[in-house]
Amino acid sequence: MKGLYCRTGGSDSEPKFIIQETTPPDVLGSHQVRVSVKACGLSPLDLQLLREVGVRTDLVPVGREVAGVVLQVGPKVTFFQPEDEVVGILPLDSSHSGLCEVIDVEENYLVQKPEKLSSVCVAAALRDGLSAYTALHTHAHMAAGHTLLVMDGASPFGLMCIQLACYHGLKVLTTAHSAQQLTFLEQLRPSVVRVIPAHMDASDLLPVVLEETGGLGVDIVVDSGVCLHKDEEEEGKDKFLPHKHDIISVLGVGGHWVTSHQNLQLDPPDCRLLHLKSASVSFLNPEVWTASSAQQGRYLHVLKDIVDKMSAGVLRPQPEEALPLYEATVAMEMVQRHQKKKVVVQL
Repeated sequence: MKGLYCRTGGSDSEPKFIIQETTPPDVLGSHQVRVSVKACGLSPLDLQLLREVGVRTDLVPVGREVAGVVLQVGPKVTFFQPEDEVVGILPLDSSHSGLCEVIDVEENYLVQKPEKLSSVCVAAALRDGLSAYTALHTHAHMAAGHTLLVMDGASPFGLMCIQLACYHGLKVLTTAHSAQQLTFLEQLRPSVVRVIPAHMDASDLLPVVLEETGGLGVDIVVDSGVCLHKDEEEEGKDKFLPHKHDIISVLGVGGHWVTSHQNLQLDPPDCRLLHLKSASVSFLNPEVWTASSAQQGRYLHVLKDIVDKMSAGVLRPQPEEALPLYEATVAMEMVQRHQKKKVVVQL
């Protein structure tokens, strides 16, 4: 049985992805479920995070968003029976690659998959759906009537945020990074009130947001990264990313900024502006659900709600073309370099 693994080799070396033979254990744990994997989503590996949480191994399993069918259950499993269709995200310290034909998973990481929802669709979109829920429900506490600005709304994560916010009655503004994205996002109307073409001039962000909100600013901003210094924009490193000061400027009084930037640095003037607005900043780390068992029941409720909303058509992710296993190594290298945002492999 084959699986995809990452050979780290050291903190500074380039990660290498390899197909490795693996054998499942003979004995199934008391609370474990043996699953035949049908589809697996590939996302970039955060090797620094793995080291920080104590996962130190030369071969890191790759592929954690899985969908499949239950083959066997442990003696103390209560949630599932053989032949059940399930979906879930493997924990950070999982010893199994999601691209193995058969994996053993603790039952507390899985939920039932609705019958009419395809395995490829849910494996491709589950992580982005979880990130959107974490940003808007857990951090921002969104409510009907709030105004939301989603940066890079055409990305898989941004699209999930837009659809989830519209379902709950928020007024949504978003940015587009290209003419094609602009056309795509404008087709989402009336869900999206205004699409701001960030690929033309980033300085348009503040006046457009103030115009749409009557000068009050937005209640919530969700980014997909920010530019910390003006010289980064000039060098073209982050030409589409908003500057941190622009993000803070568009926030209204009592607003909430949810950022994906791990190493955000705020200068005293930025902090002063946040203080004047009584605004707050939260860091989006969707891995926290599986890294800690403190809110495991809530996590399973979120996963179940995501797949139910996908099945009902409330959340409609962009379709991803499923790749065969033999293309997984090259595809994962592109994902790790951020040349592709999402890849799903069908087994």
